[in-house]
Amino acid sequence: MKEHLSETTTQWLIAKAYNIQNLNCRGENGDTALMKATREGVYSVVQELIDVGVDINARNNDGNNALWFACFGNHYDLIDLLIRANINIDNQNDNGATVLMYAASAGKLEVVKLLLKHHPNLELKNLDDFTAIDFASTIEVLRILKDATKPKSR
Repeated sequence: MKEHLSETTTQWLIAKAYNIQNLNCRGENGDTALMKATREGVYSVVQELIDVGVDINARNNDGNNALWFACFGNHYDLIDLLIRANINIDNQNDNGATVLMYAASAGKLEVVKLLLKHHPNLELKNLDDFTAIDFASTIEVLRILKDATKPKSR
């Protein structure tokens, strides 16, 4: 684990009004610096925050973790980075929604494909009892989710 932050990351944190002594502190809507950097797509800051050991699974006031913002912004490199760093791919927010449900509902085919490579739980249901496949907003997303739910034959 890295001990010190780079000057670039330190300046970014200060500019965004985050406490450099407490990297898990929360800002607007309970977003941590990791969430903010992910939302803005600042790969170097996200990587460095992970390297110094921030709480990767911190949740904001809506119950979302940083992976939600990576998916929202189509930041494929950050989705990959966060998952490799063991973020909870199956985190359910206050509505019970997962990032896979969100990506399916938004018709984000490439995000759905990327998430499926990391084996999210396809059985999870939101508060209204819907799974990711129920949210598929395009034929392509529906098709790929159907394929993913089929039992694998050997």
